[in-house]
Amino acid sequence: MAFTLPNLPYALDALEPHIDTKTMQIHHGKHHQGYTDKLNAAIDGTPMEGQSIKSLLRSPATAAVRNNGGGFYNHSLFWSVMSPDGGGSPSGALGDAVASSFGSFDAFKEKFAAAAGGRFGSGWAWLIKKEDGSLAITSTPNQDNPLMDVADEQGTPLLGLDVWEHAYYLNYQNRRPDYVSAWWNVVNWNEVARRFDAAG
Repeated sequence: MAFTLPNLPYALDALEPHIDTKTMQIHHGKHHQGYTDKLNAAIDGTPMEGQSIKSLLRSPATAAVRNNGGGFYNHSLFWSVMSPDGGGSPSGALGDAVASSFGSFDAFKEKFAAAAGGRFGSGWAWLIKKEDGSLAITSTPNQDNPLMDVADEQGTPLLGLDVWEHAYYLNYQNRRPDYVSAWWNVVNWNEVARRFDAAG
């Protein structure tokens, strides 16, 4: 069964002014659609067809699956962990885990922003839940993610931030730190908490 581009859970202009409408149109409708189409082409007629996206990514069989499968998965997560009603800080079990893992929510934000800002070129910053249940911050190049066996640090992605230039350049140009700072205003902590609970 072919993968399909997921619908956005909000309107294209819903994340304004933090993420502009034009960027959302291009990012979702062009970039994410492109990854989806190329992933389907890469698995069409192969034994990989019919596998779940997580199964495909754990040990990508080809560069096309690694790059386009990663692009499909990463962006699908990215849209879901943002909301026009986002911002603030996590509460409950996730909030406790963030505080115990990083010292405080502010310390977590600082470390996460450093991972996003320090990623050379294109890539992603992640909050992950590791197999032992601990939380960690990591980053990956290009469209890699922490599910992959090639990742420096593996775990279940809970929160991901796209730091490819196509995610922010129209509004922020080369000011990646400004984009990262604005992005905290739209983080959907309810969805991150759901992912945290589902990860066991």
